[in-house]
Parts: sequence; structure tokens; C-alpha cells
Amino acid sequence: MSTPTPPRAARRPAVAFVFVVVLLDMMTVGITAPVLPGLITGLLHGNAAKAAGYFGGFAAIWAVMQFFFAPIIGSLSDRFGRRPVLLASMFGLAADYVVMALAPTIGWLLIGRIISGITSSTGSTANAYIADVTPPEERAARFGLMGAAFGIGFIAGPAIGGLLGQFGPRLPFWGAAAVCFANGLYGLFVVPESLTRENRSPFSFKVANPVGSFDLYRSVQGLLMLAGVIFLYYLAHQVLQSSWALYDTYRYHWSAGMIGVSLAVVGVASVVVQMFVIRRFVERFGERGALYTGLIFGAAGFFIFGLAPSGLLFLAGIPVFSLMNLLSPGAQGLMSRRIPANQQGRLQGANSSVMAIASVFGPVLFTQVFAHTITGWSAVAPVGLPFFLAGGLMLLALLLALSSRPAATPVAQAG
Repeated sequence: MSTPTPPRAARRPAVAFVFVVVLLDMMTVGITAPVLPGLITGLLHGNAAKAAGYFGGFAAIWAVMQFFFAPIIGSLSDRFGRRPVLLASMFGLAADYVVMALAPTIGWLLIGRIISGITSSTGSTANAYIADVTPPEERAARFGLMGAAFGIGFIAGPAIGGLLGQFGPRLPFWGAAAVCFANGLYGLFVVPESLTRENRSPFSFKVANPVGSFDLYRSVQGLLMLAGVIFLYYLAHQVLQSSWALYDTYRYHWSAGMIGVSLAVVGVASVVVQMFVIRRFVERFGERGALYTGLIFGAAGFFIFGLAPSGLLFLAGIPVFSLMNLLSPGAQGLMSRRIPANQQGRLQGANSSVMAIASVFGPVLFTQVFAHTITGWSAVAPVGLPFFLAGGLMLLALLLALSSRPAATPVAQAG
């Protein structure tokens, strides 16, 4: 049984709330990014070397929490509805940032990062909400809108955090807490539930865990291949976070300011594609066309980055690379069509776990490749090898996408 589509007037505040949830999830991470290393260093009495180790560990712990809790939270939303899970996330994040703002020791800060990793695992529920209130043919565009929220948060968060951080290293945490609490209040009083009671499913830890949630991929034809595409895409994408600054500094001798500007350009280009291109593209070429096009342009962009002999040509690759943002909405739309309403949260939770795995292993992979490229392999390996590897992963994902045959009809809803 499919979920009845709510009237358009009823959908607007719901979609706006979910958009802001995703925006704040990313923005609040970004708000704290400029000051978190300094706060860690201060709590360790100025030991910068030790602080670097803790900072890397905090990032890994955050991703591990996402891996374990995203499927649990997604399944909980299938059982109790999307609204209470999203509200718990907003109020939980607000409380977490208060804990981090007041943290007197590194141990308290670590607890805050663990809680943040858990309460931020609601991307699965946000996407499930979108699937609930959006007709199948419009989901790819709406998933693209959620990607735009992520991109805006990526751009705005560090800028806001840097500004607030000038008045103290703990003020950005208070700012993050305030905006999360405000959005929680908006959701509490304005936003309706999206999942009807007849479309809910029982909660079971047997399926609400990373391993159990992957069984869903094997149960539907073509879904495992699409999950592989999602994994390879996010794995390749980790080269941006892990190697962009290292590579541009080494090859083009860019300053920190120039690196920041270049990443902001990437963010803006991504938002433009997600907000203004995806809907029209999907209407004309379909979700599968968006998936293939995103993979091809993503691979091309990575190869341009790796080959560019100058910083100007490197920047010229950004518009090409930005069309990779067609990929995720196309894949998400195809996957969502194959899953009944009472398992959308489980699907999105499994997808979030796949992304978390990529975010754990990707930085290690690409930083090690870069390190060996400029040292042990320097005589035989091109300096752009990390980007060539990312491009190769995108081509491999394209082969998987071509192997995923579309299902003729949606899967019947489980009882």
C-alpha cells in the first residue's frame, strides 16, 4: 500500500522544516569546525601534537556513530513516524552543543562528539520524510534540494563559526545550540507527521543494525548495485575533504585563503546544480539519466583536477565536476521507487551507513596515496594520483549502475 500524497499546501511547511534540519545538521558541524581544534588544544594545555591526534579521533568517532545509529534511527522512524525522530534530533543536538560549550575537560568534549554523531544520524529520516510526502516522479528533485541544504550548510557554517569564534572559542557552540533549538520549536508546533499509521512497520534490532539493514539491498533486484554506486561515490568524494588542501598547497602553492575560496566555489556550484538543474534534468532525462550523467561528469572532473598543470585550469574543472551532483538524487530516486512506504526509513538508514563507511576509510586511503605519491612513488606516479583514483572509482560505479536493472513494479509492502 502506498502512502497517500498530502495536499500540496500541507507539504510546504513540512519540506521546509526537513530542509532546515539537513541544513542545520551540516551548518552546526561547520560552525564548530573553525574553533574545535583550538578548543581541544586549550583543554590539552597547549599540546598541539596531542590535539591533532584527538581531532582525528573525534572525526572518526563521529563517523562510527553515524554508521551504527543511522539504520537504528531510520527503522525507529518507520515504527514511530518521522516527526518525533526529527524533533528528537533537533533538541538532542541543541543539548549536545550546550554540553560541548560547557565542557570542562577533553572527556566531556568527547562525550559531546559521540552524542553529536548519534543525533546527527537523521539524514535517513529526513530523506524518508521527503519520500513520504513527494510523488515518486518528483523525489529525485526533492533529494537534490536536500543536497542543496547540505551544500549551503557546508558554505555558511564555517563562515558563521569563524565570525563567532572571534568572540571566544565556545560561542560558536552556543550559536549552534540556539539554531537547533529554534528549529526544534518550529517543528514541534508547525510540522505534521508524514508517515500514516497503516504504513508503519515493527521495530526489530535484527534489521535495525548496519549488517541487518544491508539485507534489504539483497532482497530487491538491482538495489545492491545501486548501494555499491552510493558507496563508491562517497568514497571518491572523500578526496575533497582529505587531499584538496594538501594537493593544492603542494602543486600550486596556494595559500589557506585561496584554498578556502576554491572550496567555497565548489560548494556554490554544487548548490546551483542541486537547486536549479536537477529538477529540469530529471524531468527530461529521468533518474537513470541523471545517475549516468553525474557519474560521467564526476569522473571527468576528477581527471581534470589530477591533470591540471596550473591552478587556473584546476579551477576550470569545478563547473564540470559540479554536475556530479546529479548522481545522488538520481540514485536515491531509483532506490526509493523500489521500496514500500513502511521501509523507506530502513533504506535511508542503510544508505547513511554506507556513506559513513566511506567517510571512515576514504580519508585514510587518499591521504596515504598522496603521501606515497610525493615520496616513495614520486619517480613513477603522477602527483594527481589521488584524483585519478577518485575518477577510477567513479568509472567503476558507472559499471555497477549499468548493471542495475530497473524493477518493473514497486516491491509489495511487507505486512
